[in-house]
Amino acid sequence: MAGYKIIFLCTLLSAVGPFCDGLNNGLALTPPMGWLAWERFRCNVDCKNDPHNCIGEVLFLEMAEKMASGGFRDAGYEYIILDDCWMNMTRDSNGFLIADPERFPSGIPFLSDYIHSVGLKFGIYEDIGTKTCGGYPGIEGYEKQDMQTFADWGVDYVKLDGCYKDPNTFPQSYPQVGVYMNQTGRPMVYSCSWPAYISGGNNTVPWQDIADSCNLWRNYDDIQDSYASLTEIVAWFAQEQDLLIPVAGPGNWNDPDMLLVGDFGLSYDQQKTQMAIWSILAAPLIMSTDLRTLEPQYRRILLNRNVIAVNQDKLGIQGRQIITSKDKGVEVWTRPITPTAKSGNTIVYSYAVGMRILDMYSKPTYTPGKKLALTESSHSLVAYS
Repeated sequence: MAGYKIIFLCTLLSAVGPFCDGLNNGLALTPPMGWLAWERFRCNVDCKNDPHNCIGEVLFLEMAEKMASGGFRDAGYEYIILDDCWMNMTRDSNGFLIADPERFPSGIPFLSDYIHSVGLKFGIYEDIGTKTCGGYPGIEGYEKQDMQTFADWGVDYVKLDGCYKDPNTFPQSYPQVGVYMNQTGRPMVYSCSWPAYISGGNNTVPWQDIADSCNLWRNYDDIQDSYASLTEIVAWFAQEQDLLIPVAGPGNWNDPDMLLVGDFGLSYDQQKTQMAIWSILAAPLIMSTDLRTLEPQYRRILLNRNVIAVNQDKLGIQGRQIITSKDKGVEVWTRPITPTAKSGNTIVYSYAVGMRILDMYSKPTYTPGKKLALTESSHSLVAYS
């Protein structure tokens, strides 16, 4: 069973490279935290037969109540975010977006007002193309109008997908939407899917341009509810870390996708693994589980204040993998965090360190005299405090 243990180490000397100051809207100075519908509830629009689990008003009102009353808001989770399939299949007669009237009978402004009334913030999904990935109206041709609509509705966070759009147009289209968002005068966190549609192969990803245009961006494929999906994403982040780390920092975050904690595909230890490594990566902590039925042991993972503190560290430096050894069955990740001190002209960082045992059932051997010396019994489980 794979796992991570976060350890807090202080007064280690290091020279850490520069990181980006962020999109010029002053938002997301630490990785966003919240709840998003997609991984758990997908595009379930059958509110007749499944009224409490479909993409509709009831689901989001109930999740907002649980976020506010269940300790999540107080721990830093603040966004309730609609994903795909919330819309009517067509715009209204004036070309404006509208929610599905049967599933959202009170309308989006009502939902936004309620979410704000319980001390949370409201996020919404759209797509930069002609249609969303689920086939609902996209924003192409309506970019300025739709951003103003979102501002009028009190939206605080916009997730903009990349279906039904030529990726060659992304360098123009994604930044332009950001301009329209800022022109509304309402602060809205901007989550882009720009690199997720061009990463891989021989494509060159313009990471700095993306960081200049968006507060956070989905880097890779959608996460699925499985440990294989999780480990594939983690391996990709390790492979690409020298490109990803320089553009991460306050206002700019690489996004490996939603947390699977509380869902069905991961063991208890694997869920702790994800929470730990997402914090080392300075990744957005976006839950996608049913908070109404969340079991206590999974709630404790999501509300672990020490791990959240690593994730939300104000330096905003993304961690990196420093050791990987498949033959010895271990990975080690580190992240510079506060508190810091100075020794002459050198910044002295504290560190969070994540150690992952890849296979607890094999007994790796270590060469005497090496600096790394882990034993199976001490690090075979995911444990942090």
